[in-house]
Amino acid sequence: MRRNGSHVLITGAGGFIGGHLVRALLDQGKSVRAVDVKPIHEWDQYHSEAENWRLDLSLPADCHVAVDGVDTVYNLAADMGGIGFIENNKAECMLSVLISTHMLVAARDAGVERFFYSSSACVYAADKQGRPDDPFLVEEDAYPALPEDGYGWEKLFTERMARHFREDYGLSTKVARYHNVYGPHGTWDGGREKAPAAICRKVAMAKLTGDHEIEIWGDGEQTRSFMYVDDCVAGTLKITDGDFADPLNLGSSELVTINEMVDIVEGVAGVRLRRRHLLDAPQGVRGRCSDNTLIRKEFDWEPSIGLREGLERTYSWIEDQVAERLRGCASVGDVR
Repeated sequence: MRRNGSHVLITGAGGFIGGHLVRALLDQGKSVRAVDVKPIHEWDQYHSEAENWRLDLSLPADCHVAVDGVDTVYNLAADMGGIGFIENNKAECMLSVLISTHMLVAARDAGVERFFYSSSACVYAADKQGRPDDPFLVEEDAYPALPEDGYGWEKLFTERMARHFREDYGLSTKVARYHNVYGPHGTWDGGREKAPAAICRKVAMAKLTGDHEIEIWGDGEQTRSFMYVDDCVAGTLKITDGDFADPLNLGSSELVTINEMVDIVEGVAGVRLRRRHLLDAPQGVRGRCSDNTLIRKEFDWEPSIGLREGLERTYSWIEDQVAERLRGCASVGDVR
């Protein structure tokens, strides 16, 4: 690649959000280099029009190879998953700091023009998220620092590192704090899936097998907001191309309980299920929602795809995956 303002690198391109971002940038006519540590046949989405590379970005040499000739870096690469994964793999999540550090250094050394970092709502102080009806989170609520242990600390540290690379080296860094992104082509089983995908899978499994009971982690009254992936991609592009430098919330302001989300998915699927609440399962903070005042002020925009609309699209895709798996199990005599 030779720099002319249209060459981009997406790290974590084999993951859920990365795959959607690759598609969006290709549709804009960008030359896209897509990089992930996973074997390419394991990527959530594969786009043949991109340069698709397998590199280990925890290694400095691979980071320097990855950034060669690109104008803009979208750094989405991280070891992460839903609440069950991040609560039980704190050290593994924190090791993503190697990727973040080496990518910033490589981008600085290569003269990259813009560097986007995907942070998380997990950076917010836990004492501001103790009740389902706590006020929506504004960007200042990340300090005094008390983020999610492990994963949240790594994200908050990298936010600060990005800030200082901008101040000390002139690298134009942008940061978005993602709030619970969901949609098709994401992880939907195996332990790394997030709540919307897990609930869609459980409802689809119950519907297709006739076993009309599902498990819900916690009492279901914990509150969240969930952002459909198309809004996430649109916001990421706006923030990266804009002039605002400090971290911004990127999430829906539509607050729901987990039980209410189950209601929506049941309605989409056309079933009613018995619920068994696992009160000792990981459930994260008690209440979390994105305050979008700042992103509206800076960009006259905020995520707008409603939860029901997004879950309809997501459930349809996940039900297809579940049905295909059940057909495969039936063919070998195992329908568990």
